[in-house]
Amino acid sequence: MACMEVWGGSHLADHATEFGGLDAWIYSKPYGDARRGGDVVYASSCATGRIARLMVADVAGHGQVVAGTAADLRLLMRRFVNCLDQTELVRQLNQQFVELQAQAVFATAIVATFFAPTRRLTLCNAGHPRPLIYSAARREWRFLSSHEGSREAGPRNLPLGIMGVADYDASDVELQEGDCVLAYTDGLIEAQDADGEILGEAGVQKILSLLGDLEPSTLIASLLKEIGDRYPDNLSADDLTLMLVRATAQPIQYTLGDRLKAFGRVCSTAIGAIRPGAERPPMPDLNLANIGGAIVPALSQRWRSTRAGGTVP
Repeated sequence: MACMEVWGGSHLADHATEFGGLDAWIYSKPYGDARRGGDVVYASSCATGRIARLMVADVAGHGQVVAGTAADLRLLMRRFVNCLDQTELVRQLNQQFVELQAQAVFATAIVATFFAPTRRLTLCNAGHPRPLIYSAARREWRFLSSHEGSREAGPRNLPLGIMGVADYDASDVELQEGDCVLAYTDGLIEAQDADGEILGEAGVQKILSLLGDLEPSTLIASLLKEIGDRYPDNLSADDLTLMLVRATAQPIQYTLGDRLKAFGRVCSTAIGAIRPGAERPPMPDLNLANIGGAIVPALSQRWRSTRAGGTVP
């Protein structure tokens, strides 16, 4: 995936791509024969190829309302493409949906940021089904949940648009080579087992465990086939989206031309931002890891050691 690029939307997709330190497979199918659905999926890569941001959202409704919302979400992904801190992005996402309250639009969402130099994945969950993480070392799937039992006062981790003052906790995990994370929308867990019972999160986890060690490139197709064969009309009653990412041994190497193009996009957006009402330029976080690490990679590793045991901002 090119630097400073945002890919995705609410349309039919079956796509594989590479980020710095991650491989990704994305499948999204709107309900019925619709051109666009209520599921929205986006992926972006920063100007240096070190920050990958992923979002899977399930927006209430269909049609033009969702299409307009998807366009707004793309703009927010572009605005924060160079920012390591995803907290502000999630707050902005929530505010975007709060402003659509007159149209009764809200969404559940998973927002994740992967920082390639440290292999840290930071994840916020806004009322969405829990992602599953696969440990290559232990060869097992488990749920990846936001931190529980927070002592902070006030509502937390609500679907986007429910309340403007909501805060969001974050999970922070260091991925090892071969580890995978699977995010999905509720069309998957609302499918039924052979006995007619709803699968739920636990049912999907069980099926993944039974499928064994599959190649990530075939995992989504194998999972959908297994679920689809278990009960008539499975996976056909709602929009359906899955995103699978796998940590790789080496970060993707961008050419000088790729980096120059990304730098040109940043400059172009910054110049265009001079106009009144223009989009805010995608400026990077002013911290050692993001600024210094782009020039001297060792600075990112030093930041990793000082942040050990803590949460990536």
